[in-house]
Amino acid sequence: MNALLTDLYQLTMAAGYFEAGKIQETATFELFVRRLPLNRNFLVAAGLAQAVDYLLNFRFTAGELDYLRGLPQFARATPAFFDYLAGLRFTGDLFAVPEGTPVFPGEPLLAVRAPLVEAQIPETFLLSTIAFQTLIATKAARIVEIAGQKSVVEFGTRRAHSPQAGVLAGRAAYIGGCIGTSNTQAGIEFGIPVFGTAAHSWVQTFEQETDAFRRLQTLLGPNTVYLIDTYDTLEGARRAASLGNPMWGVRIDSGNLVEMSLAVRQILDQAGLHDAKIMATSDLNEYKIAELLAAKAPIDAFGVGTDLSVSADAPSLSAVYKIVELRKGEERRFTAKFSEGKRTLAGSKQIFRFADRDVVGCSWECLGCAGGPPSEALLQPVIIQGKLVQALPGVNRIRSRCLDRMKRLPASLRTLFESKEPWRVDYSEELLALNARVERSLEQEEKQ
Repeated sequence: MNALLTDLYQLTMAAGYFEAGKIQETATFELFVRRLPLNRNFLVAAGLAQAVDYLLNFRFTAGELDYLRGLPQFARATPAFFDYLAGLRFTGDLFAVPEGTPVFPGEPLLAVRAPLVEAQIPETFLLSTIAFQTLIATKAARIVEIAGQKSVVEFGTRRAHSPQAGVLAGRAAYIGGCIGTSNTQAGIEFGIPVFGTAAHSWVQTFEQETDAFRRLQTLLGPNTVYLIDTYDTLEGARRAASLGNPMWGVRIDSGNLVEMSLAVRQILDQAGLHDAKIMATSDLNEYKIAELLAAKAPIDAFGVGTDLSVSADAPSLSAVYKIVELRKGEERRFTAKFSEGKRTLAGSKQIFRFADRDVVGCSWECLGCAGGPPSEALLQPVIIQGKLVQALPGVNRIRSRCLDRMKRLPASLRTLFESKEPWRVDYSEELLALNARVERSLEQEEKQ
């Protein structure tokens, strides 16, 4: 894995740590989200598989080291530093919330405990893959929740911020509950069901629309989905219906989807095609789908593109990666920020999920273990001493986890708008006491 998939300052800090003799110190960093995006009441954790792949394959090539040697920022770095980078591998530990799990602000999605340089350099990659896929999985979960029993397919690669982002968007959307994606690379790479038949250009290359439909049916049989709105939607529906079975159904990509779907449903039923389905596309999102369902539009499936693949209404996530502990031999120092609006809590943590709330505590605590309501510890060991603890689950298991955990959330959190009853996240007395001591200690040091 390309170790240069990071920001330059991660590498200049690595050089500084090396020259300062700090490379043997063990650091713990935690990745969490400060605040929820607009109209979000939860996040769906995603992106762990790519984070693990990066850490397990982390290394610098000879060409990359030559590139770094030529940068002016490293003109004073000693040759020993580049020798160190040449043999650098991730030998630390990774703890993470399983993908598909709903999480909330202030809760670590993952924690890295490793020699300082090994923990520092991955920051940029981890933030990128976790934040992006969590954002898209969350958007998908919202859309799937609103769609109810109707199917949702991710169609957004052509609008994604890069082809690679389109692949990961397909993965994240499937985790969030979509039944599949249009992206064939996501299909082969992750085993995700793929969907799609033909575009308007297919119809336009034939002189007669019926000929285009007939050729498609000959090729695809029961998987045929006719795109019927190239010229006249209702006439397209009649032509598709005239061919009879086999077909899956039709797709409408323009116009008043309520009126069109009602009329198309009538045409299909009159032709005896009661099992033929209607898919709607055309710049859909969770709000438009809610309106269609409220109007009782007879639509069986939704293809969602741009809004899903870039999370258009909330396109960024305030994820951060902060150091919380530093060890040198037997000495342990807890670290925190106290700057206004960007405070962090010192000490490695664990999330304890109870039936009605979460409690973020110190990693060495065991809340709910001895009497009282039981809890689930969400941060699980994934990599220990540079080795994968056990094989990661595939996307089907992750998707099932997401759908199951979504059902457990209160209905007030599964709405389209900010809930007046947010999920309760508390901090343990021990964690709060630890941070009070850290803050007092810092204040005393500043007075000296």
